[in-house]
Parts: sequence; C-alpha cells; structure tokens
Amino acid sequence: MTIFVAILGLGVLIFVHELGHFLASLALRMRPRKFYVGFPPAVLKTTRNGIEYGLGAIPLGGFVKIPGMHRPAPSDADHAFARALEDAPGLVGSVDRLRGTLAAGDHEAARERVAELRELLPLKHLSPGALQAAEKGLTDIDDALGPDAYWRAPTWKRVTAIAAGPVANILFAIVLFTVLFMSSGGRATSVIDAVSPGSPAALMGLQAGDRITEIDGARVGPQMIPKTISGSGGRTLTLVVVRDGERVTLPPASARPSDDGVYRLGFALRGEGLSLAAAAGEAVRVTGLVTKDIGAALGRLVTREGREDIASPVGIVQGSSDAAERGADSFFWVLGLISLSIALLNLLPLLPLDGGHIVFALLEGVRGRTVRREIYERVSFVGIGLVLLLFFIGLSNDINRLS
Repeated sequence: MTIFVAILGLGVLIFVHELGHFLASLALRMRPRKFYVGFPPAVLKTTRNGIEYGLGAIPLGGFVKIPGMHRPAPSDADHAFARALEDAPGLVGSVDRLRGTLAAGDHEAARERVAELRELLPLKHLSPGALQAAEKGLTDIDDALGPDAYWRAPTWKRVTAIAAGPVANILFAIVLFTVLFMSSGGRATSVIDAVSPGSPAALMGLQAGDRITEIDGARVGPQMIPKTISGSGGRTLTLVVVRDGERVTLPPASARPSDDGVYRLGFALRGEGLSLAAAAGEAVRVTGLVTKDIGAALGRLVTREGREDIASPVGIVQGSSDAAERGADSFFWVLGLISLSIALLNLLPLLPLDGGHIVFALLEGVRGRTVRREIYERVSFVGIGLVLLLFFIGLSNDINRLS
C-alpha cells in the first residue's frame, strides 16, 4: 500500500510540474495542444477545447505540448512525408513546394502549401500509418507557422513558460513545508510523541506523553535533549520524566548509533505548530538551505564526487514508501524534498531539460535570431546521454542499497 502511495506522490509532483508549464503557456497565449502526466501510450485521454489531456502508461514523467517549439524547417516536411511519398509518389511536387517555402522562410506561402497538402492527402491511397504520420506532421508544421508558436514569442515569454514548471515544484515544496510547520513540525517540545519498538528508549520504559526534564541529573529543554543524547558517544544515560504529574526516574540505557552514525535512544519529540507567517518564513528558509545542498550535490558530480547521492525513480519511490511507513508527516517532508530535487534537476542547462530550453531562449534573444535545428538536435543528443547516465548511476545506487 505504501508503494502505491509513493507512486501516487511522485505522480502528483509530475502533475504540479507540468501544470506550471500548462498554466503559464495559457496565460502567455501560447495555447498548449497536449497535457500529459506520464508518457505514451495513453491509458486515458480526452480532448477539451482543442487540448488533449491524457494519462500515460509510463509514470516516469509527463509533458505539455506547446505549439512550435522550434522554427519550422524543410526537414519537418521530409519526416512527415517519408512514408507517404513511398505510397504516393505523386505528392513529391507538393511536398517540394512546402520544403521550398520553409527553406526560404516564407511562412505565409508555407501555410498555403500545408492547406494544399491537407486537401490532397484524402485523395491518395495511403496506408493508415503513412496517412497518420503525414497528418500529424502537417499539424505540427501548421502549429509552428501559427502566431502562437513558442519560437515566435518574445524571450521573456519563452523563459517564463519553461521556468514555470520548476517554479511550480519549488512553490509546492514551500506550501508543503509551511503546512507541516503549522501542524506539528514547527517547534519541538520536551514531550515524547512516539517510541520505536525494541529501542533503548523502549527498554528503559519511556512512553508517549512523558515529558523529559533531566538527563544524568542536568535539566534539559527541547533543544538540549537531542544534543545531549547524540553527544553521549554510547555511554549510559539516566532520564527523569514527568508522567501523569509525577516525577519518574527511568532505568539507565545506552544510546545506539543509527545508520547516519548519530547516537539515538529511539524516540521522537512532539512538535508544536507555528503561526502562518512564522511557518511560511521557516519554510522559505528551509527551502533555501535544501536548495543549496542539492545544488552542491549536483555540482560535486562535475568533480566525480557525490555519485552516491543520486537516485533513480526506483529509489525515489522506495524512499517515499519508507517515509510513508513512518507516518504522514515524514512522507510529506520527503515529498517536499523530492519536489525541490525535480525542480533543480530540470534547471540543469541541458537539452531537453527545462534549463537547456531557458539557455537557448536567452541565447536566441541575445543573437536576435533562432539557432539552427541541427544544433538543437546535437545538443539534445548529448543532453539525453547525460540524463540517461545519471539515471543508470542512480539505478545502480538503488540496487546496491536494496541488495
């Protein structure tokens, strides 16, 4: 059940990311053609007001299809009509005229050639696959020639539409953290919230609801309790608690080192919620610290360090599942951290990631003209290779952790 919850949580983060792109492109009048969570083949899909909404069978991402991401090129006609020309060589003249107008940058004439080909296609004896490819290609070319095409938009609009996805993930994390700080994660108290079974705390008889007042004869507050225990180095500790209004001295026990090397007795302190303003401020502060740490981890990859910090979707789901088993608060904290990771990963300056599109939009804005399609494709090829490398490094890490 927790695995399902973890997958659902990852799907929510992908939805939030794509929703950012979708809403921004709508607001900027670059009307999207598709909005999918997950990659095709589609499990569910429907069309509303000319926009196709779908749920893909592969839950490893999602996409928003914004019209005309690239300036239309003659190669678009080649790709669209490769199969159609095999079935109907008589289309060669019309396709060549479309290619010529695209090569010349005569977009008005190109739209006329697109309309001409649309009328011709039903008259030719094309196989279903060739007809579908040609119609899709014509639609994509027509979109790229339209006034709402992405490549035609001012630089600030293009950057805003692309950056909206990562920004949505960052805002989602801040909202999650704010809610958590307002509920129980804002300020620690001295009251025990939960005791781990079989832990030293359980063996000494510590119970939920106990309030710790002394450790080894010294009075302690909420901030000193974890510091005293973690700094004990495993020596025997004696706790004094208040239980049902009475002072109780518990049998001594030794803290044990956890997986991260920190000594713990095995209990959690109850939290106290903050006000909305204080919680929002703390959420922004934590988001900044976590963003800095994640950015540093990504930076260490350049120097071949930090490999062990990478996780694939398998590890992300497993980590979310483990957090869900520990309770709703732990799960939502992890979900917020994953949301930040998705945002920062997408901001890497690599095509086809969002960061790569932002870099190219800025570059084209400075140059005053679009970058040739061939350069986009070559840079994307390198970027996809690097993203796949990160995926396989993360997957190998996840396998090693699970084995």
